[in-house]
Amino acid sequence: MSVYQKIKEKYEKKEKQYFILLDPDDFSAKSAANIVKTAEEFGVDAVLVGGSLVRGDCIENFIAEIKSSSKLPIILFPGDASQIANNADAILFMSLVSGRNPDFLIGQQVKGAVRIAHSKIEPISMAYMLVESGVTTSVEFMSNTRPLPREKIDIAAAHALAAQFLGMSMIYLEAGSGAKLSVPDEMISAVKNSVNIPLIVGGGIRNAESAKQKFLAGADILVTGNLLSYSNGLEEMKKIAKLKSQ
Repeated sequence: MSVYQKIKEKYEKKEKQYFILLDPDDFSAKSAANIVKTAEEFGVDAVLVGGSLVRGDCIENFIAEIKSSSKLPIILFPGDASQIANNADAILFMSLVSGRNPDFLIGQQVKGAVRIAHSKIEPISMAYMLVESGVTTSVEFMSNTRPLPREKIDIAAAHALAAQFLGMSMIYLEAGSGAKLSVPDEMISAVKNSVNIPLIVGGGIRNAESAKQKFLAGADILVTGNLLSYSNGLEEMKKIAKLKSQ
């Protein structure tokens, strides 16, 4: 069964899912492997790997170390076409639909498509929607795009619906790495009610209490990244993983 088929199967059973995001610029391969081993024991569903600046060759070594300690699926979350690692299980083949920069709507995708086609990496089409978070995040700066305004709930829902009509498999509402504010619950609910494909929510989720609110608002999948750099990160990761069964 493909990585996406497993995600879709849980979605159709209305099972919540929890992914963690590891940036090779923030964690050593050894420490990441230890985190992922613990994450698997806690019930985390998958690991996203990527960042704004990391090189593709670094990612391959990083993934190899992780795979030595866990059987969790490793999904690339690339900042651009250079961040493709052949030993990943899948890649979020995403378009930054909230922005109007053609390089991140289709340009980087064209650069990476042939390489992915000649690899064993499973592409998972996804609409990436950056949401205003109170600060200029790395993805906003690097992509040279404006995020969706927090109060424009109807605009966010329309973007998600358009992405579904274009055939994308998932929606990712993202406040961004280091976000001051997470994606508004009202926006999550509006997007959830507008589409019938898995909805991922990430950015600014710093504890289990916040994660619970995002699940209740309608998120099918939660992603946390910076949380793991906090002293209580592993403890909060365990609490979030437990929320899936509540």
